[in-house]
Amino acid sequence: MTSHTIPQPECLLPLEGAFNFRDMGGYRTADGRTVKHGLFYRAAELTGLTPGDHKVLEALGIRHVLDYRNRAEAELKPDPQIGQAVLSRVPANMAAESSPHVTLEQMFEAGMHKAFTADMLTKMYAALPIGNEAYKHLMKLLAEPELHLPLVHHCAGGRDRTGVGSLLILLTLGVPYETAVEDFLLSNVTLTAYHNHLFEMASRYVSKEELESFQKAMLLKQPLLDATMTSIHETYGSFERYLQAEFGIDAAARERIQAYCLQ
Repeated sequence: MTSHTIPQPECLLPLEGAFNFRDMGGYRTADGRTVKHGLFYRAAELTGLTPGDHKVLEALGIRHVLDYRNRAEAELKPDPQIGQAVLSRVPANMAAESSPHVTLEQMFEAGMHKAFTADMLTKMYAALPIGNEAYKHLMKLLAEPELHLPLVHHCAGGRDRTGVGSLLILLTLGVPYETAVEDFLLSNVTLTAYHNHLFEMASRYVSKEELESFQKAMLLKQPLLDATMTSIHETYGSFERYLQAEFGIDAAARERIQAYCLQ
């Protein structure tokens, strides 16, 4: 099924040179309030933004762009300047910060795709939220919303590293976990064309069985985000304690953030 046959959600911005660029507003919180539109955007890589895309984004008044990619990814496809926004790059996967860039074709030719399994992804999702400088930077921006919002946070596809960052934002705002999961899984729809292109390319290098295994591993599923939450609760006991210990966001700070970002 191709992407044009799948209804695209209203939160997806109609950009020509970037994909999976979504407004995170509109979600209801547990206490009945709603996340304001135009404050938080999640996206894939931004290097292909067209002049028309820039006009759309500049009109949004974006103040900060946070890039979770490692050095090689960012050097190959650098972030463009969007209006007057401050650009920050803080790798969410520090272990890969100094790794050389490997194209998807090279990955499949060398058989490196075999390491890309559901188990590997689960372990990555469990490790991401603890002691991560990228999310510390994200939450520092969130802690002063009047200075740093609207913001865009992104990685290469806007699904894994950005998915965990989006979870932290939504939970801090009081959005129920079940709703945050829905936002996470929405990338399976908004990345359909990207995934299909990837699978088509992979089919030239791997067997039918290997391709099916890779496709299953690439599909986003709730257990991935569950691994993130389990890690948080096993380390700190609760999300509230996690916010305090990892980011210095106590109950008062959280209420102030919510007052600014909710309606």
